[in-house]
Amino acid sequence: MADTKIKTGSVSGKFPCRKLAVGFVLLPNFTLIAFSSIIDLLRLAADEGDRSRPERCSWSILAPDLNPISASCGLQVAPWETFDRPERFDYIVVVGGLLDRGLIYHSRTLQFLCQAADRGVSIAGVCTGSFALAEAQLLQGRKCCVSWYHFPDFVERYADIIPVADQLFVEDGKFITCAGGLAALDLAAWMVERHLGPGRAQKSLHIMITDEARIAAHPQPQPPSMATVDDTRVRRAMLVIEQNLSTPPKTLDIAIKVALSKRQLERLFRSATGKSIQEFSRDLRIFYGLWLLAQSHNSITSIATESGFSDVSHFNRVFRGTFGCTPSIARRNGIASMNALIQGWQDKQAGSPAARFGSIGLSVPDWRLIQQPLTTSSDRNNGGEMIREIKIDPAGFLQRERRPYF
Repeated sequence: MADTKIKTGSVSGKFPCRKLAVGFVLLPNFTLIAFSSIIDLLRLAADEGDRSRPERCSWSILAPDLNPISASCGLQVAPWETFDRPERFDYIVVVGGLLDRGLIYHSRTLQFLCQAADRGVSIAGVCTGSFALAEAQLLQGRKCCVSWYHFPDFVERYADIIPVADQLFVEDGKFITCAGGLAALDLAAWMVERHLGPGRAQKSLHIMITDEARIAAHPQPQPPSMATVDDTRVRRAMLVIEQNLSTPPKTLDIAIKVALSKRQLERLFRSATGKSIQEFSRDLRIFYGLWLLAQSHNSITSIATESGFSDVSHFNRVFRGTFGCTPSIARRNGIASMNALIQGWQDKQAGSPAARFGSIGLSVPDWRLIQQPLTTSSDRNNGGEMIREIKIDPAGFLQRERRPYF
């Protein structure tokens, strides 16, 4: 295993002109790309060219002990020092990765994070590093940026924290949370720009062969079914709806989240998807209800509630209007019958102007779409209106493990 114990960046008084000091806390099975993105941008920002001397900023790797820490890819990193005096740093960056339901965070790690918070140090949770901040009870009532992939895990564990899965990173007071992956590079550029100026951040990004950092509010890259929606504000609105299937948000609340007026959002949404926000939400939730019928033994009343319908009667009416039968009949007839219901819905959509939209938003692995290219040769023309035909893989939809995003 590789040993990255190179202490050229550890904190000392050798370079008095330093303006940024970062301490890294690597959790077991951390994501290497998130860690390396931040530390390499710091390294490049710290000196002229690619000389890597910690002149303008410094960094260190902290842990409860000096035993090597394994990344999710198997590479091991040796800590440089044990926890001590968090006030030496401008930021403590906690990098997480793989989630194990049996994972217990080291008590000294949680104590160190609480100590850093008490002393006014900014703390950044990257990837699932935010879970450690939550375990330390530092995020109660705060916004927390979560990767779309780990969104359901977070919601299941922490009901008192506001999850955000439609941005790259979020700053709430002294706490910063980041979705992870390459969003960590955007976070690092933000930190460097804040302390060393935009020139330093841009110089580092250019050496790393990238043009510019994305802003915090930039939407996380979306599932394949979102790719046909170019407007990032509409894509963020779609994500807000997906994140709240059980409690559908009001259009005005969605508009506020994406910094648009209600009327602007409604116009842009229909233009991009061919559906109103209410129609999009209804389709998303009724297909989720169909999936629950196939995959769970929950009562229909419970499924109606989880799918965001006001009561079971409302769920039954929408289900019958969508698929032509009641939920109880669909469940009794089994998976094969449900596949036929999906095919019937698709045939109905193909013959209606309502089919003119780039995505119905079924943007999860089991809701994967098979789409025909939007070209004049393959699209149908209905009274002068181009219609994109959408097909759902019924077997995949009903049989794959459901996750809210892909």
